[in-house]
Amino acid sequence: MTPFTDSLREWRKHRKMSQLDLALSADVSQRHVSWLETGRSAPSREMVVRLSDAMDVPLRERNSLLNAAGFTDVYSEFKLDEPEMTSVKNILTEMLKHHEPYPAFVLDRHWNIKLMNQAATALFELGGPAKHAWQAVNDDGNHNIALLTLHPKGLRQFISNWHEIVGPFVRRLKCEAFESGDPELMTRYKELARYMDNDPGINLSEPLLPMMPINYDIGGVRLSLCSVISTFGTAQDITTDELRVETFYPADKATANYFRK
Repeated sequence: MTPFTDSLREWRKHRKMSQLDLALSADVSQRHVSWLETGRSAPSREMVVRLSDAMDVPLRERNSLLNAAGFTDVYSEFKLDEPEMTSVKNILTEMLKHHEPYPAFVLDRHWNIKLMNQAATALFELGGPAKHAWQAVNDDGNHNIALLTLHPKGLRQFISNWHEIVGPFVRRLKCEAFESGDPELMTRYKELARYMDNDPGINLSEPLLPMMPINYDIGGVRLSLCSVISTFGTAQDITTDELRVETFYPADKATANYFRK
């Protein structure tokens, strides 16, 4: 066995695919998949990429698979403020701008806020200076929206329908973490999940509704918002692949009027 054989098998099982499923999806023979998993055959760089496509492996983890097979990284990773990411940042900035007067922000894979529009800034400051809110939840400077939402001293105290939305919200975090196959992200999710301990109102087994608005009551201002998450469809850079744009829309006329003013 080699690091690649173990990783390939783990990813196949993580995606709940049989060897036949993977073979059909990757357009190779089941025997070849079997030989790759037992080490009887060594994969080419192209084969690693093809199998990764078939299993929908995130770009970060595709590099890990390539490394395990003895190849160098294929996918780059640039920070959002580096010159190589100028076009990506411009697109994101335009998206945030065009979503005004409603809140929108860009998140990385750890749910840290990378960019946000003026409406999002205003929303965070309804309860007072935003820096005080981040300090209250012991944020490490990354401005983690999941932490701010789940922490008892964060947005959670202002969410009037908390026990309705926390189940779907946590399921979303869990799904994103475990689907990614990223051990670091799964560890981060487990850290955040501790804030739900001993909360008798949380029920993670309830069925999901088509849409669950988040109702805020902050300093007498009542808002009802629903969110939509967008991603880049053809990302070839790790950072771009992991970015999420979360846009909020009013769930009632009162909320729409508030933001339009």
